[in-house]
This record gives sequence, structure tokens and C-alpha cells, in this order.
Amino acid sequence: MTETPAPQVAPWPDKPLAVLVIGAGFSGLAMAIRCRQSGIDDLLVVEKAGAVGGTWHENTYPGAACDIPAHLYALSFAPKSDWTRTYAGQPEIAAYLRELVERFDLTKHVALSTAVTGAVWDGARALWRVETDRGPLEARVLVSGMGALHHPAVPAIPGLHTFLGPLFHTSAWDHGVALQGKRVGVIGTGASAIQVVPAIAPEVGRLVLFQRTPPWVVPRNDRPTGPRMRALFRRLPVARRALRGVQFWLREAQAALGFTRVSGLTRLAEAASRRHLRQQVADPALRAKLAPPYRLGCKRVLISDDYYPALTRPNVTLEAGAIRNLTPDGVTMMDGSHHPLDVLVLATGFDVTASLARVPVVGRDGLILARAWGERVAAHRGVALAGFPNFFMLLGPNTGLGHNSVVLMIEAQVEYVLACLAEMRARKLAAIEPTPEAQARYLAELEARLSGSIWQQGGCASWYQDAAGRNIALWPGTVVAYRRSLREPDWSEFVLTPA
Repeated sequence: MTETPAPQVAPWPDKPLAVLVIGAGFSGLAMAIRCRQSGIDDLLVVEKAGAVGGTWHENTYPGAACDIPAHLYALSFAPKSDWTRTYAGQPEIAAYLRELVERFDLTKHVALSTAVTGAVWDGARALWRVETDRGPLEARVLVSGMGALHHPAVPAIPGLHTFLGPLFHTSAWDHGVALQGKRVGVIGTGASAIQVVPAIAPEVGRLVLFQRTPPWVVPRNDRPTGPRMRALFRRLPVARRALRGVQFWLREAQAALGFTRVSGLTRLAEAASRRHLRQQVADPALRAKLAPPYRLGCKRVLISDDYYPALTRPNVTLEAGAIRNLTPDGVTMMDGSHHPLDVLVLATGFDVTASLARVPVVGRDGLILARAWGERVAAHRGVALAGFPNFFMLLGPNTGLGHNSVVLMIEAQVEYVLACLAEMRARKLAAIEPTPEAQARYLAELEARLSGSIWQQGGCASWYQDAAGRNIALWPGTVVAYRRSLREPDWSEFVLTPA
């Protein structure tokens, strides 16, 4: 685990800022860097944690890593030539994000350990009044870089809090709990679980993995990047850019050829995943438990070379039955069987709907964001919202990806926001926001495309969906198509208010 740096203390503004950014993960830092490069220095990034990095600062569980190749998971205008593996681990990504602060001289623009508690649009003054636990702020433009993966999804299991041993979510891993020789239970088989289980299985006494639905798993093919290759990338940047380009277009081809819907590519990918399972799990009974009952791509497709082998260890048990309740000393199943445990880990992901709806933002005429999203979480082009002037979201609704790097989506959105800010300066505008008609039209087009997608037709329910089963998380097309849609804002889609 990397040591957390001491909190920085940015100068506290005594007058309205040009831009206030909430969150210092990939989105917030990208916004700050590009603002400064565009000549906007009157900005501040506020971050609730004691260090930058967002999800890569908070999620420090054993085995935490990215499932997008490292060179593709870096900002295009801030490349890193010395990634040590094909897929970077959490410590290396967190270090990269901290390095960005130094590289782009952002220290005086980042206020750490500062939580936003509310934001209200002041129409008379055409600015946002923002409350934080350090004091009030005012800004002409408010940008949310908070993301959606920071409110843990805690399962509603009877007796959950009666368990007397250490119990924690993967996003708040308790590194003070020694696992050596312990009986450890892990609930969940999503992206964090398939990294945690192989990482801790060799050291625990016994591990029970509680599975509700098996995931589709494909080979990761991760490997170290040797010093010669790192030196090549450093001395010959075109080689690094070429590798990134190949990685990008291979993933774009998946979406273009049908990854986002049930197609021939789905059948080919399913066959490859089943072959991966057969090659790594010899026991037919265990293989049967690990066979997904839905189409590949409906839920997040997971990549791993060591998840299946970990489940074949003699000290690991896969429990595919339903949980009845927790007791002070373990987990009881519906069939009456009981698993005594010393430690319980919740690898149950995040509540995306709650994360977005809990944003304490009040727009024009007292419109509360959570109420505006009462029926459906949505934003115009995933970035701006009708009724919320001078407010922009990065990685907002339906801008996540199932096939490529979300960093590419962030960069497109940052440039879109910068285009809006430039238009405000050029026309001397007090405020800008999408029209309700434009936002409704965009949402209708989006829903039409989503209706035939693999996420709606693949026979599963997932964290991509809200309580009504609507996909509020993912973009149903290629990155190229999304970037093209944001290349030049259509000002007829906006209400432009003169100063």
C-alpha cells in the first residue's frame, strides 16, 4: 500500500472563481490541466479525500488494477512512457495521477480534504454558491468530476451487521486486518472480486466465495513491460503512440462489429470465454457453477488469468447457493448449511444511481438535481443539464464504456466544456444551459439505441441499470461516434443568456 501524502492547502478564494471543479480524479485533473492550458487560471479543484486520484486513491484492495491497457488509460496530453505492466495496478495509477499535479503545476489549484456539502445557482448574480466543510465558495461555472463509483452498494442481507468479525467493503479495505490463516468470506463475483480472490487466496486459511451470478471471464494476457521496452517508449514517443493506437482501434472494432448488441461477435466471444473456463477448471461440477446464464456483454465482461485457477485451490470454496442470513460467526445458506468465518469482505460494487442522485446541487428556480432525476437520470450529451446553468458533468449519465477507455470520453467532454466556456467569453454570456427540448430529443435518441443493446436484451440485470431497468451508465456506440457528437457544440441546443 502506498503512503498517502499530507493534505495540500490551496489558497482559499475570496472572490468568485471562473471555474470550480468538484473531484480530483481523472476527470477533475483533466479539466484543470486543460483549463490552465486554455488560459483559465482562476480555477480551483476541491477534493474530499486527502490526496488526488479519486477511485484510484480510495480503492486499495489487494490485486486492484485497471482492465484497460495502461497506455490507453492515460491522458493523451499527459502520456507516461514507463508503465511497468500491460495493465497497470492501483499503486501505479494513483502515483501517475499524483504526478500530474506536479507536472502541470496544479498544487495551488487543488484543495484536498474539502467536501462539498451543497451548491445553489444564484440567478440574480449568475454564479454558483457552493458550501464546503472548509467554508463557502462562489464560481461562475461549476464542473462535476465526481464520477459514479464512490457510494458502495451494500447488500440487504438479513443480519449483516450482526457479524462480529471484521467486515468491510473492497472500496474501504481495512489493511489493519491480518488475513493469514483466517477463514475469509467474499460476497460478490464482479470486477473487484476477481482481483481480490487470487490476491488473498494463497495467504488465507480458508476462503469462501459467495456467488449470486457467475461473470463472463476472458483472458487478460497481462505481462511485465521490460526496461528495454520502457526505454524505447521514452526515446521514441511514436512507438508509444502507435501501441496506444493499436489498442484503441482493436477495442473500437469490437463496438463497431457488434459488441454492444447480440451478434455474431457475441457468439465468438462466448466460445472464447468457455474455452478459457475449460482450460483452467478441470472439475465439471465447478465449471457448471461458473457458466453464466446470460449473454456475454450483458454485464461487465471481466478479464483475468488467475481467477479461475484461484477457485481450484484446495482452500477455496465457491458457494453458488442463496444466502439466508449472517450470524455473529458466519454465513448461513438457504439450505441450512453454515460457513463459519473470521473476516467478511463485501465485493459488491457501487450504487451508481445513488452516487449520481446524491449530488447536492440546486439549479434554476430551486430545481433540485435529485428531483430532476426522479424519473430518469439523464444529461444532454451526458455533459449538461436543462435547468442547471453553467453546470457541467464529466463522466455523467450514459457516458461510461463497456469496450474501451473512459479516459477518451473524459477528454472529449473536457473539450466540449472548454468550447462552451470559450463561447461564453466570446459572446459575453452570463449563463449557458441546454434547452429542455434538446435534452429530451437527445434522451429519446439514446433510449432508442439502448433498447436493442446487449445490456437490455442479454438476459440479465446489472449495475448499469436503474431500478426500472433502464441503462443509465453506458454509451451505446463507439468512442469515435461520441467524440464526433461533441466536436462542435450546436448552439441552437442551448439557452444563451447575455451578461
